[in-house]
Amino acid sequence: MSLANRIANLFRRSRIEREIDSELASHLAMRIEDNLAAGMSPEEARRDALLRFGNRGVAREQTGEADMALYLASIGADLRYACRQLRKNPGFAATAILVLALGIAASVAIFAFVDAALLKPLPYRDPSRLVVLYESNSLGPRFHISYLDYLDWKKLNSTLSSMDAYDDGLFQLKTASSVEQAQGAVVGDGFFRTLGVAPALGRDFRPGEDLPSAPRTVLLSYSAWQKRYGGRADVLGQTVNLEGLPNTIIGVLPKWFHFAPAGAAEFWTTLHHSTSEDRGSHGLLAIARLKDGIPLQTASANIQSIADTLARQYPESDSGRGATVVALPEVIVGRFRPILLVLLSGAALLLLIAYVNIASLLLVRSENRRLEISMRGALGASPARLTRQFVTEGVLLASIGCGLGVAGATVAMRLLAMLIPADILASMPYLSGLSLSGHVLLFAALLTLCAALLFSVIPMLRLRRAAAGLPASGRGSSGTLWRRMGSNLVVIELAMAMVLLVAAGLLGKSFYRLLHTEIGMQPDQVTLLKVQTPHEEDMKDSQVARMVNTIADRIQSLPGVTSAGVAESLPVGEGGNSNGFTIVGKPAPPSPNEEMVRPVSPGYFTTLRTRLLRGRFFQPNEDTTRPQVVIVNQAMARRYFPNEDPIGRRIAWDATSPQAEVVGLVEDIKEGPLDQVTRPVIYLPFAQYPNHRFYVLARTAEADRSMPAEMARAIHAIDPRLITSDGDTMVERINTSQAAYLHRSSAWLVGGFAALALALAVVGLYGVIAYSVSQRTREIGVRMALGAHRGAVYGMVLKEAGWLTAIGIGAGLVCSVALGSLMRSLLFGTEAWDATTLCAVTLVLSIAAFLAGYLPARRAASVNPVEALRAE
Repeated sequence: MSLANRIANLFRRSRIEREIDSELASHLAMRIEDNLAAGMSPEEARRDALLRFGNRGVAREQTGEADMALYLASIGADLRYACRQLRKNPGFAATAILVLALGIAASVAIFAFVDAALLKPLPYRDPSRLVVLYESNSLGPRFHISYLDYLDWKKLNSTLSSMDAYDDGLFQLKTASSVEQAQGAVVGDGFFRTLGVAPALGRDFRPGEDLPSAPRTVLLSYSAWQKRYGGRADVLGQTVNLEGLPNTIIGVLPKWFHFAPAGAAEFWTTLHHSTSEDRGSHGLLAIARLKDGIPLQTASANIQSIADTLARQYPESDSGRGATVVALPEVIVGRFRPILLVLLSGAALLLLIAYVNIASLLLVRSENRRLEISMRGALGASPARLTRQFVTEGVLLASIGCGLGVAGATVAMRLLAMLIPADILASMPYLSGLSLSGHVLLFAALLTLCAALLFSVIPMLRLRRAAAGLPASGRGSSGTLWRRMGSNLVVIELAMAMVLLVAAGLLGKSFYRLLHTEIGMQPDQVTLLKVQTPHEEDMKDSQVARMVNTIADRIQSLPGVTSAGVAESLPVGEGGNSNGFTIVGKPAPPSPNEEMVRPVSPGYFTTLRTRLLRGRFFQPNEDTTRPQVVIVNQAMARRYFPNEDPIGRRIAWDATSPQAEVVGLVEDIKEGPLDQVTRPVIYLPFAQYPNHRFYVLARTAEADRSMPAEMARAIHAIDPRLITSDGDTMVERINTSQAAYLHRSSAWLVGGFAALALALAVVGLYGVIAYSVSQRTREIGVRMALGAHRGAVYGMVLKEAGWLTAIGIGAGLVCSVALGSLMRSLLFGTEAWDATTLCAVTLVLSIAAFLAGYLPARRAASVNPVEALRAE
């Protein structure tokens, strides 16, 4: 039959069916005539013809399948029959679909984050060739480099095709009505060419536009162009005042462009650094593109050799400093990769538990359909026809579950993205506009295919045996098969639930330890506000110092404020300034000492309620006219003054600067991320090292949400040109810090997976035990008729549940310890084999399993022996 005829038959189905029936009838009539001619009686002739012809329905079906119209009609019939089966079993259908939708929703939602962060390539030309360059020192491997070192690295390297510096920061943006802060970045003139990004409007920076003598130009981000300039094309050539200087707008970056290390930068300007700068002033990072064929390790060795040469050539500024070269994707997502992988593993385990649970339900349903399958086989349904029916039912069930799961994943993705704090989301711009990408939809389709195969194969496993003949009873061997297979599936569920519960317990305990780690201060009732002096004032250091003292006094005089202080940077944060030094009276170390420095006002420690262990705090009159003094923390004393009193010792910054005397020792304040070890810190009097950007801290007698606004009004009353921002409390700063957020979100998400896994595992165990009891009703009746007590029946049923639980928990414990070792980098103050967590999870799972076994046991103990025997 030609293709045209097959397509035409789609529109004349009834006629084709009549023709097939007529053809089959004519063949039967011809057989009967041949038998009559051979001397058979009419009855014998008809009976022999029917036997030789076979099942007329099968023949009609095979003939119909050769035609496209009837074949499609038969598929439609299979689909309608599958829908009827689901409607006839609403409990099974609702449970299976809901469980599958939950598993797919969790897996797809988490995979969307993994795809956006780890799988989707960065939006640059050949991003695998991009690297970020850092300077290493005694504090760690990733620190800023100086401008002069950057120029030497760029000139002397032989492994990079291009290299450009960058740094993120805040710009003072002067508008027609006010001065405000705007996120920005400074870059080398070839920065965007190194990335392989061209402006969507206007032009890129030209070579030489990052020199001190070059005109000041700026590129706008797409969001800044839309928000501040209404997306107008005539924005090119306009002037914007940044940091008190006019900058000409020369272009607009593409809408899709983002560069995570610079956050949500709106304005991109060039460096304009001078070669007369101090080589010891480190404030830049660098991005570079590897030459073709050059591996990362070769480039790292090349830059390190240059750094070693510079250290020998400039020992005062570069001694002890090296170089670190890291792939750009690692810089952008390196810290989030372990957490995303743990969450994806948790979602995968939950999905696997959902598959196992549905497999258990399908096994029970297949046993209950043995009579149906046998009768359909006896009536002529071929194994292929029955197989197609089961495949149709499996595909239908998987498709409905996947559709609901993808819809749930869409909602979950949006909710999870909304829960990410704005400052953290700024460092993960690849998550903005998170949606069902092609990768995510392909992943969902793969999960649906796996589910459809699973749901089709399980009934097919019972097909051959059930179709062999009509069963006399639904019990016996079928019940034994179910107990054996169902028990194995439940053990797997319990083991995976144990793994997820332990992971959630470890992450939860780690988060608790993180929030309760010793931070050296009392954060309650401390309000924070960032302040910046306007650039056009060009204030001298002495003027800034006097203004800071005035601000601190004014804030402390506010109603409800008990103390106030000022600091250049705040605790529980990333980065900060560092400085090299030597200890007077001690031999010079092989490599220069370098530690963090924190300029603070006299009221800083009092406001944070940090304990003074020895010596004194700073005095209000200790400014640039007085001898230099410092305060050190315990970590500093342990490292540089072991077994001695640091008070009175002197620190020298370099050969020409005045020495500073140590006048106080304070307990360790967490002057860095919560999940990192507290490092040595040197505190300086803010009046001796003033800065135009600083934070004001105020401690109040009780919590007051209006305090940031009151502080801002008091500061503007001193000078309306002062810029205030980032009003917050110290408690909120701690709770929303990147370390706290990552630990909290991972603990909550894995905890949610674990709770669902526990519920599914308990339901699965209950199903196995309940089905086992239903299959052994006659046995239980006989036992009780022969004198067995209810307690013995309880023990028999609970023993079966107990063995399954024990095996599942044992396997889960082994897997949990292995998983804990893999996620050790995510734990804080918690061991991977934490005995308390393992015991607590074992107890919770045991209690839940006992309850799941108790209900069927109670039902079994209530069996009436007479009714049970009569039912058989």
